[in-house]
Amino acid sequence: MDFEPSEKTRQVLAQLERFMQEHVYPAERPIYEQIEKSGDPHHEPPLWRELAQKAKAIGLWNLFLPDTEHGAGLTNLEYAPLCEVMGRSPIAPRIFNCQAPDTGNMEILAQFGTPEQKQRWLAPLLEGEIRSCFSMTEPEVSSADPTQLQCRAVRDKDHFVIDGHKWFTSGAIGASVAIVMAVTDPDAPPYARASMILVPTDTPGFRIERAVSVMGHVGGGGHCEIRYENCRVPASNLLGPLHGGFMIAQARLGPGRIHHCMRALGMAERAFELMCRYANTRRAFGSALGDKQFVQEWIATSRMELDQARLLTLYAAWKMDTYGKDRARQEISMIKVVAPNVCMNVLDRSIQSMGALGVSDDTPVAAFWRNARALRIADGPDEVHKMVIARRELKRFA
Repeated sequence: MDFEPSEKTRQVLAQLERFMQEHVYPAERPIYEQIEKSGDPHHEPPLWRELAQKAKAIGLWNLFLPDTEHGAGLTNLEYAPLCEVMGRSPIAPRIFNCQAPDTGNMEILAQFGTPEQKQRWLAPLLEGEIRSCFSMTEPEVSSADPTQLQCRAVRDKDHFVIDGHKWFTSGAIGASVAIVMAVTDPDAPPYARASMILVPTDTPGFRIERAVSVMGHVGGGGHCEIRYENCRVPASNLLGPLHGGFMIAQARLGPGRIHHCMRALGMAERAFELMCRYANTRRAFGSALGDKQFVQEWIATSRMELDQARLLTLYAAWKMDTYGKDRARQEISMIKVVAPNVCMNVLDRSIQSMGALGVSDDTPVAAFWRNARALRIADGPDEVHKMVIARRELKRFA
């Protein structure tokens, strides 16, 4: 295995880093100031779209899709360092059309969508003309065990009628279509009960109740609570095979977990740099913070943890590319635990090193911490992944 970036990756990476320095980092504060001035936490400043058009014009667009028909044709391993760079800024993934949950939704539409579904939804998503959301999590049951899902989709001639209660449907505000995971055969075995169905958000019976406040934040497309009440959509909106919801969800989560982990490492690397620069210049008790032994311990430990987490993530990406998602399940589960925890460790040290500045929003680190904490829960909590990892290892030695 060789983790040296390919020539194609090096070229795109250099272009991406220039774009970040020239356009993205300088736009962070103006964009958040425009959102605050609007009084609407879901406001989309025109500057965001302007930067997206600039990125699109030079080919920094849809880099996450591995097929050349829809994306840049990069493997998971080739895309990983690009994803890390984009993770360094909370506004960046949207600028390059590489933001969750649209990335995962585009992947499964490309893989499982009918020609009509691709024309109606995938094409405008690829162009950045619309956004989407993924509606699976439910408040009444543990989503760590998706076999308990209760949302129902009942076939009525040439339609599905959907009734259910979802929340943490991220990005729903402003989205044009939701991909809903609903039970279509309640009597089937646990992993053959549910299906994926495409629901346009202007369908009668689709109602956003609220954007759930997450650590005081309700911005962007929100993490929304949604009611589906007698929500009727054509049967042709079924995505993939009937009762194939769990299979599609697993196909969606493999690359998505790599993306989450690399973005988390990007956040942590930027926080690490801020910590080191601050430690070099801030003086306390007669010397620079960087001269204090405990600060040096934070820096050394953070560097070691970051490099270990990156190597494990790249190995998981390489194994997916080389042997397929199924053979890489163990490594994907491991990096899904390791990377978010390393990210939180580094962010916490960075905040602590900067003191009052660290908990303020004058640097991006506090916002990174708020956003990153959910990664230890999203796409399966740490505890479930550890349980699965242990079971596979025990099975090897049984």
